[in-house]
Amino acid sequence: MKGRRIVLDHIGDREAAALLVDGQLDDLLIEEGDAPRPGAIYRAICDRPLKGQGGMMVRLPEGGSGFLRQGKGLRPGQALLVQVTGIAEDGKAVPLTDRVLFKSRYAIVTPGAAGLNVSRRISEEEERARLRILAEEGMEGAPEGFGLILRSVCEGAAEDDIVEDIAAMRGLAEAVTADAGGTEPEALTEGDGPHLLAWRDWSAGDVVTEPGGFEREGVLDQIEDLKSPRVATGEGTIFVEPTRALVAIDVNTGGDTTPAAALKANLAAARALPRALRLRGLGGQIVVDFAPMSKAHRKQLEQSLRASFRNDPVETSLVGWSPMGLFELQRKRERPALVRLLGRL
Repeated sequence: MKGRRIVLDHIGDREAAALLVDGQLDDLLIEEGDAPRPGAIYRAICDRPLKGQGGMMVRLPEGGSGFLRQGKGLRPGQALLVQVTGIAEDGKAVPLTDRVLFKSRYAIVTPGAAGLNVSRRISEEEERARLRILAEEGMEGAPEGFGLILRSVCEGAAEDDIVEDIAAMRGLAEAVTADAGGTEPEALTEGDGPHLLAWRDWSAGDVVTEPGGFEREGVLDQIEDLKSPRVATGEGTIFVEPTRALVAIDVNTGGDTTPAAALKANLAAARALPRALRLRGLGGQIVVDFAPMSKAHRKQLEQSLRASFRNDPVETSLVGWSPMGLFELQRKRERPALVRLLGRL
């Protein structure tokens, strides 16, 4: 089936959302269920500083603990607002930031980061001017230090929808920041689940909400395929294998023995990597063993990698080549690993 299609369903008792592009699974979100959601906001209580790391361990509700990377100027017992930034690895504290964001489909309200901004992806000046007016009107009289970002999806969107989103996020931000004080940790927002995230971050013509959509649309079969580390790229194969320390990726040329085989396989791998990592929920340190090729082709491959990851929703840094000729990436852990989820279903 051609086009983009969002399927909202459940796997077992876990909420899940799938994005299909021309019938192929392009993105997948599954509720972890027993961990704080990325985006959740808490009133946390500072517990103890981590000397040498510059961070602060904080107490969360129900006996939970979190790690705030920037702990300078904080003192034990101090209350502050924090937001979950990613998935905690087994046995580790929940990663947090004190720069909280209130994010919806059209608007992001930014307490502590004043200014009205329109996404740079919107280039048409008349449209930017229209959106700036809506931003100014929507944030008039807001608390000092509140800022607003209007997202790229605002381009061409109905004025009423944008205004409603700004008002909702501003109201939530004002209510939560007013509740920052206290002596005990408390959950103030729970973060968005897969269905809300799909509405917020994906755009598609069709949305399937009837129960059983995953089976009817072939999503379950494609999830089953993700259990294999092998990914066909059209010019070869890649193998994606997570370990406890890192994600190892091997690129193979297959049966092609021509002089250009390695470069073609590597470029195809670069195009396939974001989707392969995204669907498997993999992050952290990633090491790619590309097929052997001339060093003169490295720049072309790096350009292809940058283009491939540019529109990927998960923040990824291209670190570069190691002395052993491996390419290293650092990817934010903001989704639970699929292999971990499937083991619990």
